Amino acid sequence: MNMEMISALWLEILVALLIMIGGIFMLVGSVALAKLPDFFTRLHGPTKSTTLGIGATLLASVIWFSVVDGELRVHELVISLFLFMTAPVSAYMLGKAALHRRRPTIASTQHPSVRENAEHQRAND
Repeated sequence: MNMEMISALWLEILVALLIMIGGIFMLVGSVALAKLPDFFTRLHGPTKSTTLGIGATLLASVIWFSVVDGELRVHELVISLFLFMTAPVSAYMLGKAALHRRRPTIASTQHPSVRENAEHQRAND
């Protein structure tokens, strides 16, 4: 084997690992969205793990197409930057809207003082 074949093999292994890692993170986020008990825990799973999964997949794409084409590809980097900036903001806004609409939560996710305040507000409404 010459050096070009060895470096191509390592490139393919690296890209395949990044794609598999990304797929695992996205699968975990999807399962969390489907299986967790209340809105707030369902919100946490996809915002964290699928963001990392998409980031790993886009990094694999940057590496592969930059090496194959011989020039740096920044399209995926721009997508990653946009994703990492907007995902926390959208999760925050969804969480605030759910708090405003008083979405039900399971007992283990409620802080005692928050639970007492909510019960007090419900009694006064």
